[in-house]
Amino acid sequence: MQLRHSSPTQDSRKVLRRAQAAGAALAAAGALVLAGLPGSAVAQSDSPSPSPTPRDAAAAAAVDRTSPEVLKAMQRDLRLTAAQAKARLVNEAEAGAAGGALRSALGRDFAGAWVTGATSATLTVATTDARDVAAIEAEGARALVVRHSLGQLDAAKAKLDRAAKSTGTADAPVWFVDVKSNAVVVKAVKAAAAQKLVKAAKVDRGLVQVERTAERPRPFYDIVGGEAYYMGSGGRCSVGFSITQGSTQGFATAGHCGRAGTTTRGVNQQAQGTFRASIFPGRDMAWVAANAQWTSTPYVKGSGGQRVSVAGSTQSPVGGSICRSGSTTGWHCGTISQHNTSVTYPEGTISGVTRTTVCAEPGDSGGSYISGSQAQGVTSGGSGNCRSGGTTFHQPINPLLQQYQLTLKTTGGGQDPGPGPGDPTGTWAAGSVYAAGDTVTYDGATYRCLQPHQAQPGWEPPSTPALWEAA
Repeated sequence: MQLRHSSPTQDSRKVLRRAQAAGAALAAAGALVLAGLPGSAVAQSDSPSPSPTPRDAAAAAAVDRTSPEVLKAMQRDLRLTAAQAKARLVNEAEAGAAGGALRSALGRDFAGAWVTGATSATLTVATTDARDVAAIEAEGARALVVRHSLGQLDAAKAKLDRAAKSTGTADAPVWFVDVKSNAVVVKAVKAAAAQKLVKAAKVDRGLVQVERTAERPRPFYDIVGGEAYYMGSGGRCSVGFSITQGSTQGFATAGHCGRAGTTTRGVNQQAQGTFRASIFPGRDMAWVAANAQWTSTPYVKGSGGQRVSVAGSTQSPVGGSICRSGSTTGWHCGTISQHNTSVTYPEGTISGVTRTTVCAEPGDSGGSYISGSQAQGVTSGGSGNCRSGGTTFHQPINPLLQQYQLTLKTTGGGQDPGPGPGDPTGTWAAGSVYAAGDTVTYDGATYRCLQPHQAQPGWEPPSTPALWEAA
């Protein structure tokens, strides 16, 4: 909706007066936005540099408070140089302030603002009234006169939101206000579905653009050790550790929780995956291949719900500390009593498990045992409870990884490694599981394994004396 104007001259003065309060600060912002550099445009001339405005300081702080990791990721994914990444952050901070001030100044005429360019150097502000152009350009922004105000577009989208509650939108899954095209865009797999939604919302067709898409968005969920999952046949167990097998993501867990083909639902009761393989009794190991909605993460749910990082799978010695995460009793710690234990359950005997003093209860099965940052195993069984104490057994993680050719997801990467150019010759390989006493060759030398672990890139024998010794 456009405003009524008494006269062009009067309204031009009115818009300029509304913008005047923001003018001084925005002048510097406008020059900076147009220059696309992390400093004022005046600094490029022989004129004295003006005192920095509060917005200049805020823009500089946007860079100062940005972590090096974020700047590196921007350079990688946006294909920027280090200077361009910093300039972009400064320009975006200035553009946000300038666009906000102009929105206030233009009132109901305002139709949106956006930045463009590799360093976000150009700010465009849209208006429904051509008499606002002078005020916009006076602040260093590019003006664009359009038909619909942002208020009109937002109101139309709100109608679509309300109509979606009673109208099927599976085939028209996404809609949004697109200020660049000055329309409400509905992305639809089937055009008829978009038309049905627009009709149900009673929205002016002139405000809407329908775009065809093949995409069907879905939520993404994290796989975190210690969290609950539910079997399709009934019952609850706990996630052990996130793993990958090639491009497949999933998690390691206890074999007694399910058989190959058993379906699972996650902690949120959403479809999660399927047991790909399982052994019980004899051993107590299994792994679940997750569907595309779930992502393996290198974390275990720790005390108070905080996430504990998993950095590897080096086995801790007898007497060492160990903690367990499970969906029934949460986070508890104790010590390792013995490795290579055999225990008989009503279903039969399992061998090669580790005995600990950590308590556990039904539903904790399959959950994570971790020492420091090193994965140890998945909960098998035990006796007692977490009120009076007890004894538990866990299936060690390294034999499980080796049995199913899985790669543990770690904070160091955790993806299946492949040979790279120039790799030293030898039998050592990242992704392989090694037991104490195993020998490998690497770059012409022989090494003996000191502690059981799954090898990772960067854990080459010459650089990890805690894991390997020269043989």
